[in-house]
Amino acid sequence: MKLVKDTESKIIGTNKVSDKEAEEALKTILTWMGEDPTREGLLETPKRVVKAFKEYFGGYTQDAEQILNKTFGDVEGYDDMVIEKNISVTSHCEHHMAPIVGTAHVAYIPNKRVVGLSKLARVVEVFSKRLQTQERLTMQVAKALMNSLNAKGVAVTIDAAHQCMTMRGIKKENARTITNYFLGQFKEDLSIQDRYLKFISK
Repeated sequence: MKLVKDTESKIIGTNKVSDKEAEEALKTILTWMGEDPTREGLLETPKRVVKAFKEYFGGYTQDAEQILNKTFGDVEGYDDMVIEKNISVTSHCEHHMAPIVGTAHVAYIPNKRVVGLSKLARVVEVFSKRLQTQERLTMQVAKALMNSLNAKGVAVTIDAAHQCMTMRGIKKENARTITNYFLGQFKEDLSIQDRYLKFISK
């Protein structure tokens, strides 16, 4: 069993199911759909889907805290916000397993030390590669950065389209969802929050 920690340091375990068992389950679903999993075009489909799912949901075996554990102090006292805009997000909603596709903006105010810029995008990816709600995803990214970096403040914004709304159900193809989560100085000081929102809207 592979284990990772969430932002509240709880252990998340993935039940040990073999690739073969997962492939057999997918054959059952194909049959339920009305397909013939033994026909030529579908013979390798269960194996391909299992491989794809390992990529889609790889966040269950990754630890955001570990990604953020290397920081740098040689920044000559820089203490203003660091913003990384336009981070692509691809996730899946936990209700219908339909794709969520959008953009994340992440900012933090360092407390003496900074983290490599690529790590901000990697933290977004860790939590997005799990079954999600957008609200929880936004909070998980923010809390992981705040806790791991001991930051003075963190802001996270996600703007995304949910295919459970655009392709099924209400079928509103232009609908987008925007979520924000602020911690520390971004929550306490509206002028800092306003600066952040202006930066990400440019």
